[in-house]
Amino acid sequence: MTRAEFESLVERALKTLPRRFRQKMKNIAVVVDGWADAETLEEMEIEPPDTLYGLYRGVDLTHRDSSYGNVLPDTITIYQGPIEEDCADEAEMADLICDVVIHEVGHYFGLDDDTMAEFERSEDD
Repeated sequence: MTRAEFESLVERALKTLPRRFRQKMKNIAVVVDGWADAETLEEMEIEPPDTLYGLYRGVDLTHRDSSYGNVLPDTITIYQGPIEEDCADEAEMADLICDVVIHEVGHYFGLDDDTMAEFERSEDD
């Protein structure tokens, strides 16, 4: 899949977010990269064969106060390589991208991994 086609799937995933959340997303860039580099994987304590599909970097909304300003945008990076490698087809990629985007946006709104995992488990019930 080309980078442009993959970015289109990411854009589509962002558009599935409820409007009330999209409107609150300020000073954030969503970018696509090939693979997380070794330094990022080490920082996130991820060892092969595990990998990283997405990463949020920044100051989440729960930690912003009146002094927050004049800063570079937060970033959500979606990693194309591992998503393509782990998916059988475009439909599966689209589903995984949507899950990753929602997860990383959750971090932007201040949710941690444990909270999101608990929510995901409650949806399965």
